[in-house]
Amino acid sequence: MGVTWSNDAGLTLQAGGKTLEYAAWGPKPSEAPTLVLLHEGLGSVALWRDFPQALVDATGFGVLAYSRAGYGGSAPVDLPRPLDYMTREATEAFGDVLDSAGIEQAVLLGHSDGATIATIYAGSVSDMRIRSLILMAPHFFTEPMGLAAIKAAGKAYATGDLKAKLSKYHANVDVAFSGWHDAWTDPGFEAWNVADAIDHLRIPVLAIQGREDAYGTLAQIEEIETRIYSPVETAILDSCGHAPHLDQPHATLEAISEFCLRLDRIERETVQMA
Repeated sequence: MGVTWSNDAGLTLQAGGKTLEYAAWGPKPSEAPTLVLLHEGLGSVALWRDFPQALVDATGFGVLAYSRAGYGGSAPVDLPRPLDYMTREATEAFGDVLDSAGIEQAVLLGHSDGATIATIYAGSVSDMRIRSLILMAPHFFTEPMGLAAIKAAGKAYATGDLKAKLSKYHANVDVAFSGWHDAWTDPGFEAWNVADAIDHLRIPVLAIQGREDAYGTLAQIEEIETRIYSPVETAILDSCGHAPHLDQPHATLEAISEFCLRLDRIERETVQMA
């Protein structure tokens, strides 16, 4: 493993030709499975807040979080982002993150854009390290209400206090916001659909969705249930918006810990030969 397993500030790794910030909590990859966190479209390491440590406490797994290029303290990217930026992230950069961090057995836990990237990676790259997926508020195709919410965020960024709030978490806040907003509001993005990645999944999946999510409906979860060939569990949370781990932390942690511990127990069971 070529990285320091710590949540100290300022740690970096190399992936996809970029310098990326990261932090790690709990057991090292050689000691336990690792939950690898993939953040949302405006997320970063810092925006996970206390969720990583809560995951360690609930599961006993290690946790790795990193900021994708263009976010947090990671290297910037050129704008505009290509409309297939999530697919490119999955196929060109994410494997390098796992390699650089020395990951041995991983559960990918993605939120929003991060859930999409995790699904594309698991559905298109043969990587035996990936044991399962946890998808919070995933999206595989555009929905009118979600696009409207993103356009509203653009107005809040231009005229409200959203830019000031985000600038606390992103070294290049305009790059972080515009890279996400401008791709999603591009007229060509309305036809975006990566649901075929679900068809190729062969590992267990836990999908978590808030009923009041402004960016996506339960149609995203139904797409998983309809297309997937491997086991899938769902947790549909009331009084919950786009961030289940913040809006309903207890229910979200309970669903994740039960899923992870059951998976770990099954994999540890010794097969009895007749």
